[in-house]
Amino acid sequence: MRNGALERLSVTVWLALCAATCLSAPLQSAAVTGTWTLVSSVTERDGKKSDQFGTGAKGMMSLDAQGHFMLTIIGPDLPKFASGNRASATPEESRMVVAGSIAMIGTYFVDATTNTLTFHVEAATFPNWNGTTQNRLIVTANGDELKYVTPTASSGGVGTVTWKRADR
Repeated sequence: MRNGALERLSVTVWLALCAATCLSAPLQSAAVTGTWTLVSSVTERDGKKSDQFGTGAKGMMSLDAQGHFMLTIIGPDLPKFASGNRASATPEESRMVVAGSIAMIGTYFVDATTNTLTFHVEAATFPNWNGTTQNRLIVTANGDELKYVTPTASSGGVGTVTWKRADR
């Protein structure tokens, strides 16, 4: 009898620990989880729209089920460095690469009630975002398209970024 009570207590404790672990982990929406490729990144500033990273920019974003993300966008016309060494770039080469690309890593969370995708940025090539929380308003999140609005784009203005699913 004591073994049965101990066994029930052990099962109860195990179930409680499992429930606490599941409830503390961020649950991510299947609509956004996966790998995405860039369709467009358009910035609107002073009523004028432009391709933030240039026409034909390439990008990829990965949002895993455990809440980790990585995002990279690279413009099409980045200059080759005359020195052949990225550590020896000219100021103009460096300026063009910084203006024409972005990358960031960290964790993310989806709030379905507010249609918000929140990035907790651990590190970014735009260092002003390091350690910050970046909210994106989700416009579309279906099986094949993810579109969100960036209220304060890294280059100024309001950005609208559209991705298509890569893993289907």
